[in-house]
Amino acid sequence: MTKDEVVEELKKMGTESIKKVLMNHGAREPFFGVRVGDMKTLLKKLKGNQRVAMELYDTGISDAMYLAGLVADGSKMSKAEIQSWADGAYWEMLSEYTVPWVATESPFAIELAEEWILSKEEGKASAGWRVWADLVSVTPDERLPLERLKALLYHVEKHIHQERNRVRYCMNNFVICVGAYVNPLSDEAIAISKKIGKVSVDMGGTACKVPFGPEYIAKSIARGSLSKKRKTIKC
Repeated sequence: MTKDEVVEELKKMGTESIKKVLMNHGAREPFFGVRVGDMKTLLKKLKGNQRVAMELYDTGISDAMYLAGLVADGSKMSKAEIQSWADGAYWEMLSEYTVPWVATESPFAIELAEEWILSKEEGKASAGWRVWADLVSVTPDERLPLERLKALLYHVEKHIHQERNRVRYCMNNFVICVGAYVNPLSDEAIAISKKIGKVSVDMGGTACKVPFGPEYIAKSIARGSLSKKRKTIKC
């Protein structure tokens, strides 16, 4: 499929009801309001088509940009290309999913995460914390920078409640992922999550809820997360 053919298919899939929900989360025109599940029906036709993925992101259409992240292989992208995607990620589905996905797949993952968590831009800072969370979810413990992760945990404990809205959400998610997926640091992450307590995040008037760390970590561990990493962070 070509980029234009994909855009036409996405346009047909869009609904006004989904547009309304996504606008409450921060989406803006141009976009069609496509359910992620419906969007995924195009993945088989686009598998491995890196060129079309890059073109889809460049359309500036939110649905196409999200799909681009599902199709693209971050390991084939330059740091400049990923940075460009981060620059264009104007709301949470792009800054907290699409961009972190390709960054995590790339050899620049830690470098980008460290740069972004220091950003004055809320979206980029959120993306940085998501990259760290995604990395610990898929990377074997022996390949993780455990001392740096420990330092980040204590940074979150100290600063999370003073951070920006979506950054708070992503920091909380980072602590949960360390507790659920990093065996050597799980106990520390659980203890810090308990100290943090409930995290307040404005969810845009939607029914979405902020995960309560200790409970979420416990459920993940019960499902066997400490002994089995995720195969992919894309969803």
